[in-house]
Amino acid sequence: MRDGVGVRVARITVIVVLTVFTVVPLYVMLVSSVKPLRDVQGAFTLLPSAVTVQPFIDMWRTVPLAQYFVNSVWVSLGASVCSVLIAILAAYALSRYRFRGRGGFLTMVLSTQMFPGILFLLPLFLIYVNLDRAAGTSLFGSRFGLIITYLTFALPFSIWLLVGYFDSIPRELDEAALVDGASPLGALVRVVLPAALPGVAAVTIYAFMTAWTEVLFASVLTTTETRTLAVGLRSYATQSNVYWNQVMAASLVVSLPVVAGFLLLQKALVRGLTAGAVKA
Repeated sequence: MRDGVGVRVARITVIVVLTVFTVVPLYVMLVSSVKPLRDVQGAFTLLPSAVTVQPFIDMWRTVPLAQYFVNSVWVSLGASVCSVLIAILAAYALSRYRFRGRGGFLTMVLSTQMFPGILFLLPLFLIYVNLDRAAGTSLFGSRFGLIITYLTFALPFSIWLLVGYFDSIPRELDEAALVDGASPLGALVRVVLPAALPGVAAVTIYAFMTAWTEVLFASVLTTTETRTLAVGLRSYATQSNVYWNQVMAASLVVSLPVVAGFLLLQKALVRGLTAGAVKA
């Protein structure tokens, strides 16, 4: 049955409004990044009076953006790789084996997503500081400490999603591999993982994006040497001036890795999220 005129008008109106809310901030960011500073500090205009690429050059000199970029790459890759490896092993065990406490563990994993992340900020800060004093672990202010922090966010969702995805893969496949002489780990690597690549890609992108864009924990648990991009953007604001055009230029540049990764793996991400959400 075809939708009525009113439904179609309402649908188009919603789509237009959502598109405007999405596109306008990106347009403002793009236009502001190619304006001279004096134009950005004045009244906003839809079109720049002069176009310049100087903000894209100056943004590397005003703050140590390259150092922030390297820190973000290390932390995001470390968090995503560790999260995926641990989640694969945990999800495979939960999907293929039945043991006491399995249901309770899955419920606990899912329930962790209901708490706001800020609740964990002070406990993690105190744990890292006390560990540094007691054992000299140097977790506070280090990249490794930030990777562990992001694992607490990415792991529960990754495990929950991969359990649903592994459940959708017939058990007969890895059972046949076991009959042929493969070990459980060999069956996982050679049979199950190739069939679960969309789900693995989805949790990899999720973990990377979570670590790349996180601000609150990175602003508290890092030092000047380990500061990430999301926090480093604030450095363009000094006591005497705010370099808005450089902020916008840097924001565009730091968004590129996430956007490129999302576009490359968009189909796998959608398939992985859909399969995991439906079958978990």
